[in-house]
Amino acid sequence: MLLLAVNGTSFSQDPEFTQFYANPIYLNPAMAGTHGCPRLNLNYRNQWPSISGAFVTNSVSYDQFVNVLQGGVVLMVTNDMAGKNTINWSTINLAYSYHLQVSRKFTMLFGAQATWNQKFLDWSKLTFGDQIDPRRGFIYQTGDLPRGNFWNDNDNWGSKGYFDVSAGLVGYSENFYFGFAAKHLNTPEESLILNPDGESRMPMRFTGHMGANIEFGKGSQYQNVTAISPNVIYTYQDGFMQLNVGTYIKYGAFTAGVWWRARDAFILSIGIDAGSFRFGYSYDITTSTLTNASGGSHELSLGFNFSCKEKPKRFRTISCPSF
Repeated sequence: MLLLAVNGTSFSQDPEFTQFYANPIYLNPAMAGTHGCPRLNLNYRNQWPSISGAFVTNSVSYDQFVNVLQGGVVLMVTNDMAGKNTINWSTINLAYSYHLQVSRKFTMLFGAQATWNQKFLDWSKLTFGDQIDPRRGFIYQTGDLPRGNFWNDNDNWGSKGYFDVSAGLVGYSENFYFGFAAKHLNTPEESLILNPDGESRMPMRFTGHMGANIEFGKGSQYQNVTAISPNVIYTYQDGFMQLNVGTYIKYGAFTAGVWWRARDAFILSIGIDAGSFRFGYSYDITTSTLTNASGGSHELSLGFNFSCKEKPKRFRTISCPSF
């Protein structure tokens, strides 16, 4: 159950994925087409499974580089369920990324994304303050009724659709990459109820990320290690700030990673990349006051890389990790 206060202004935040580079388009729309050939990514996240009303998020994306467009195109669908599906948020995303080869060793990507959002709210699963008895708990019927312009008279479901736009850029060389993304640039109105305090607009979300891919040659004392990839990701949305610092170690087809999410969690990840097939698993170890009684967060990713009928011309793949 969700306890809802409807007399104040409220803002939502975007769902999070831990395996950032296993879901590159969600991180930054400029990453569209960075594999060159067609690519299919599937991602699943279950956050705080031990708590009633956990957050479950799914994402599916398909992208590829298109020679005639000199860039990448992508179709991505996401779904986020909160509070035993009390709130359900689905999106359909179309994005294009222009690939500009600045020099022989450096490439810039400029992405734009259009998104249709559809949100649903099940009023019957909400609980309110007037239902509480000081001694016996939730025993009364609420006097709060569904209100707004988006409710179905035949049930307790309300829904609203809205459009928003996002943009991003990425720069990369053979062993270094950086990027910046801005989502919800038009700050769309997302409220499902009549808000006496005014509009409830989706706040803009800003993400900066950078990393490196350090490979070891055959003559190195670390010759069994293919590469080490340190990364930093920073996100800001309406006062909420999140800093992620971590590194991946790649050993042949295997990848292992450890991240620190400031004031919140340590993250462990493992994965395998067989070329045409990729799999990853990560677990968030909660370190905040919520503690690990929440069950942490589990995340799975699957990736399929397909061969090209026509190879991209003058194309260089980005060296960021898949996990």
